[in-house]
Amino acid sequence: MVDTLGLLLGVMVTAADTGDRAAAQVLLRRVADGHHRLALVWADGGYTGSLVEHCLATLALVLAIVKRNDDLRGFVVLPKRWIVERFFAHLMRTRRLVRDFERRTTSTEAMIYWSMTLLMTRRLARPGPERG
Repeated sequence: MVDTLGLLLGVMVTAADTGDRAAAQVLLRRVADGHHRLALVWADGGYTGSLVEHCLATLALVLAIVKRNDDLRGFVVLPKRWIVERFFAHLMRTRRLVRDFERRTTSTEAMIYWSMTLLMTRRLARPGPERG
């Protein structure tokens, strides 16, 4: 889960037999507990159904589903989806995350945190116009 700048708010790597909606409930609980000002979450079409009601009733979060228009053909940039895709691109710059080399899900989560630490320190160290 990332914020609008593409910075990591929370990560949860699960086994392949765990459904995305079930894992999303746990992850959303963790992130909502740690980020009290969080009010709106964008998700793709795979998270429709009871998860929307669960977020509103249990976590007081609005889960907005970003849907693809079925009338359009070919590649279409979906609103807000590019933020997550850019995050995935940053993760793929860390060569170890290109393939699934890890045996444990905790190792994969640690590698994702490490990759984001590299990205965030690069952003902090980069001189900007306000830093001179």
